Amino acid sequence: MLNKKERTNKAIAALKQLYPDAKCSLTSYNALQLLIATRLSAQCTDARVNLITPALFERYTSLKDFSEAEVEEVESYIHSCGLYKTKARDIVAMTKMLRHVYNGVIPDTVDELIKLPGVGRKTANLIVGDVFGKPAVVTDTHCIRISNRLGLCNTKDPYKVEMELRDLLPPEESNAFCHRIVLFGRDICSARKPRCNVCPMQEYCPEYIAGKA
Repeated sequence: MLNKKERTNKAIAALKQLYPDAKCSLTSYNALQLLIATRLSAQCTDARVNLITPALFERYTSLKDFSEAEVEEVESYIHSCGLYKTKARDIVAMTKMLRHVYNGVIPDTVDELIKLPGVGRKTANLIVGDVFGKPAVVTDTHCIRISNRLGLCNTKDPYKVEMELRDLLPPEESNAFCHRIVLFGRDICSARKPRCNVCPMQEYCPEYIAGKA
């Protein structure tokens, strides 16, 4: 049986072959748009968010616009997105904080980003990795599920999964690995019915070997 580091390296190679050009599936054209789109994506599909954001970003074109927006009006643009009332409130509050506390500059560290209303470690890591090009680990539901199935970790706690993957993943591979594992989770290793018969990692997947998948 391979150890965790060996399985990680094999998983990196397999996912790279499957999805060589993997990137975030949220449509955005700057850091602020990505930050807002990622907040909207909580308990909502990226496809749904991408339907919502064009009109939203046409109405509010700058940090100033968002920070001065009426929460109720923002709600009207994102109402088809789950938890839209909370998300609208967070978007206005986070942009106010960015404007007045951070002088309009989006922070480039997880520790600073999570101080923003509605921003957790998953969102912060995405911004740090995709916008600033720093090593980051985005532990969404796909990442947590598949990392456990592959035996890279044994916890459903997002923070613990992030820390364990940071130890296993080469820093230069971590961002792309997380984007690829999302695509892999949608295409092959789904939550309810994984397609193990077409999985390139079955030979070293502990869950498949144990007959649980």
